Amino acid sequence: MKHLILVAALALSACEEIPVTADHPTRGVQVMSRTWAVTQVGDAPAIYRAVRDTNDFNPYGPPAALRTIQAIRAIEAATGCRVDRSTLVQNISGHFFSQVVCT
Repeated sequence: MKHLILVAALALSACEEIPVTADHPTRGVQVMSRTWAVTQVGDAPAIYRAVRDTNDFNPYGPPAALRTIQAIRAIEAATGCRVDRSTLVQNISGHFFSQVVCT
């Protein structure tokens, strides 16, 4: 029984969200009339997270647009760098993570 509890605890600890340090401020950007929060993830210099603000769901607002396109534009607007699309991933919570390429 102890082994089962240990395995369950390890499995749950693997499900934690990637931590964001306080050293990296969150930048809010507007993309297609929607608000996105973009934050650098951890100590990795070129990895950013984009999260859409769920408080601005306006039923009378602009038409729907793909979140992936919005996330790419949000990261590019917040960082001034190009998103490496081959590294773009989305988790089940709707958070987008991507590396950027600054030239």
